[in-house]
Amino acid sequence: MTFKIVVCVKYVPDATGDRRFVDDLTVDRDDVDGLLSELDEYAVEQALQSAENADDAEVTVLTVGPEDAKDALRKALSMGADKAIHVEDGDLPGTDAIGTSLVLAKAIEKAGYDLVISGMASTDGTMGVVPALVAERLGVPQVTLLSQVSVEDGTVKGRRDGDTASEELEAQLPAVISVTDQSGEARYPSFKGIVAAKKKPVQSWDLSDLDIDADEVGLENAYTVVESAAERPARTAGTIVKDEGEGGKQLAEFLASQKLI
Repeated sequence: MTFKIVVCVKYVPDATGDRRFVDDLTVDRDDVDGLLSELDEYAVEQALQSAENADDAEVTVLTVGPEDAKDALRKALSMGADKAIHVEDGDLPGTDAIGTSLVLAKAIEKAGYDLVISGMASTDGTMGVVPALVAERLGVPQVTLLSQVSVEDGTVKGRRDGDTASEELEAQLPAVISVTDQSGEARYPSFKGIVAAKKKPVQSWDLSDLDIDADEVGLENAYTVVESAAERPARTAGTIVKDEGEGGKQLAEFLASQKLI
């Protein structure tokens, strides 16, 4: 029986671009280039490694987003994923993490799965809660923030590294896991992989395909909302400390005033 791995990925604004909010205080996605979230590349990598270690495995990448979100799927396909699912609907813009988890869970159930993998957080929202929300909706165990992953005998195992200690965790499949940027360097797409990605299937679903009502998603039905936002202030000139015998003391006083020491 084929071991089915679903990787949840996100199409995000390029962090090196000039990111802004639009009038409704959602992220401006039209005036900035987008790409596959860097943290999700680690999830794709762990999915590919798990598939390589299985006798018969299939890796499906799943995203929720606008038409351009297909670019994120193509990147994952060029890395080696087998197929992709794109959920797009006119009622989805502005959907928060809770609504997104509903859409992802419904799509994952429809696709079929043994293991769901995601990155530790998206590089735009950085909330890191979606994997747990998806696991709750699917009614399966979650093992999050793993820096090491292995799958064998119907069990997923991993190591979670903290500041002072590491934990060894495991869960019975099916399960949802998230991986950190310490889980292993993501592979670069080869030219052969980029060419092959163009022939791999990409399914397109909307809310009706997932039996989701419009009043369960979208900005108007979000449980969380941005109430105000301000532009980051321009960078100011730094403080110059001239060492005329007491430079060390001045530097220590400055660091103390900033509560850095």
